[in-house]
Amino acid sequence: MDYFVRDSIFLLVLGVVLDFSVGAMPVSFSEEFEVTSREDHVRIMADNYSVQLTLDRNGDARFASKHEYMFGLVSAKIKLVAGDSAGTVTTFYLSSDRDIVRDEVDFEFLGNRSGQPYTVQTNVYAHGKGDREQRVNLWFDPSLDFHTYSIFWNHNRIIFSVDKMPIRVFKNNRVKLGVPFPNNQGMRIYSTLWNGDQWATRGGLEKIDWSKAPFHAYYKDFTIESCRVPINASCPSNPSNWWEGTIYRQLSPFQEKLYRWVRVNYMIYDYCTDRFRFPVPPPECTAGV
Repeated sequence: MDYFVRDSIFLLVLGVVLDFSVGAMPVSFSEEFEVTSREDHVRIMADNYSVQLTLDRNGDARFASKHEYMFGLVSAKIKLVAGDSAGTVTTFYLSSDRDIVRDEVDFEFLGNRSGQPYTVQTNVYAHGKGDREQRVNLWFDPSLDFHTYSIFWNHNRIIFSVDKMPIRVFKNNRVKLGVPFPNNQGMRIYSTLWNGDQWATRGGLEKIDWSKAPFHAYYKDFTIESCRVPINASCPSNPSNWWEGTIYRQLSPFQEKLYRWVRVNYMIYDYCTDRFRFPVPPPECTAGV
């Protein structure tokens, strides 16, 4: 049996229900976001809950939230560039947008030649320190339909999820190991579709085929369950926020199984095991989830 079919059946049988959300309704795009690239490269749909991003030789596409947030859950349903997407990079991330002490939590979707799997790169910057890349190949074609990509963030850990399945956990080891953790400044939500063919696909060997342009990515159903700062200044430290609850301080045994399944079968790069870059593994790499 083909591994893709086998693993798809595995997920269906399990009936995966991994929900960090308490059921927030999608937010209006124009109310929460603003276009930060050329207006003609971000098309806001009539429903005001979905957008189309366009990349061509004339430029890329970008938008950002109007407000900064701390802790909680942000998510979006995204349909990625179809066909030959090599060299394109589609993103969904949080960033404090401060060059020196920048905090950032990234989803970067790296396109590929037709028929090859899409790669998701995640990274965490904390207090200006990054270099924590991990890469996972998606187990489905993310250009055929919308899938949900979520960033969960509390005082204990950051969890990246795809369709509510955890693909990465970054634990707060600031006190225990002295590893920086994003915990003292708000971050905006950003999304982009841009030309990353200097590095994105096979280390930059595969370039964008501009004859296939324009390239499109689609976003819809943004949810934000978080503390808006600085308006709600006391909110980030409130222990009564649902995301600070006991059940969200660690993965459940079932969630850990799903997490291991993704990483055993689909992880293709982990900075923790890159001895060329890190002859001595960074301290968080031995701390577990």
